[in-house]
Amino acid sequence: MKVTLAKELKQKPDFTKLGFGKYFTDHMLIMRYDAANGGWQESEIVPYGSFNMDPASCVLHYGQGIFEGLKAYKDGNGNITMFRPRDNFNRMNRSAKRLCMPEIDVERAVKELEELIKIEKEWIPTAPGTSLYIRPFMIADEAFLGVHPSKKYIFAIILSPVGSYYANGLAPVKIYVEDTLTRASLGGTGEAKCLGNYAASLLGAEKAKQMGYEQVLWLDAETKKYIEEVGAMNMFFVIDGTVVTPMLDGSILPGITRDSAIKVLKKNGYKVEERHVGVDEVIDALKNGKLDEAFGTGTAAVISPVGTIGYKDEVYTINDNKICKISLWLYEQITGIQTQKIEDSFDWVYHFSK
Repeated sequence: MKVTLAKELKQKPDFTKLGFGKYFTDHMLIMRYDAANGGWQESEIVPYGSFNMDPASCVLHYGQGIFEGLKAYKDGNGNITMFRPRDNFNRMNRSAKRLCMPEIDVERAVKELEELIKIEKEWIPTAPGTSLYIRPFMIADEAFLGVHPSKKYIFAIILSPVGSYYANGLAPVKIYVEDTLTRASLGGTGEAKCLGNYAASLLGAEKAKQMGYEQVLWLDAETKKYIEEVGAMNMFFVIDGTVVTPMLDGSILPGITRDSAIKVLKKNGYKVEERHVGVDEVIDALKNGKLDEAFGTGTAAVISPVGTIGYKDEVYTINDNKICKISLWLYEQITGIQTQKIEDSFDWVYHFSK
């Protein structure tokens, strides 16, 4: 792998005031694909900078693009780890298949990402709740007009030191149930982490924001009866002591943190159900005092408690808008494993080679 180091390094931000996704490190990884020249070419680590793209590049016209999100950490002894990187790259390959894009070699991607992070190790924040966010992505780069898969692609990884995804950290968020617009449908690209899914969510997100909500809770496209996911999170509800989450039926992103939460909950004796979850079921449970709590899971926020749900001109409050028992416990469990404060009995933590 070719490495070209930046001649001048950026001034690092105040790691106590990071926010999310605002700052980027000095270097990035790039690998190009050309079907006519043997597929994937040699990877390069280069100074962070702009791409030179043809205006007719396929991604700009037909949206052939996918991405991932994961995190790296550093402990008090300077040891670096990542959380479930192979799972993220395997999911990226599933997204690639859905969008007719080339798959990547997972082990190669993990090792080359490790080399990039080693170069940028001083960018890894160590305060509680902080991490180095990793954004791998792939875009179609062949220049043409016509609806068919590209024969050229760019795979890249950029890095960003981050704090909490939400400004108020673990404070419960307000979510709005969108019952008119839809994000994805069965047979579509809902289970792929692709550009179009997020573009489709923007109008609903803006609508919710104007009403004072942080996120949109999407319903199924066919009946508008069943809960799917929030724009940046998979959803969980604790109903009468049972943790329930929408099943993966093809229109919901199979979240890595979702999977982690289910496994941690089950290992610790919680009853977990993956099934269709009706919005009316959740509202009825709320009205009858059986909805103990609600929370979202995702790489960015890890666990995000929900304190308010808006639905059909009604506003419902959960647990007096306070963080609940399972949400807090689960956050501490997963972040504890990620930061090695809790034993990793699942073999999820990737340790860097010396």
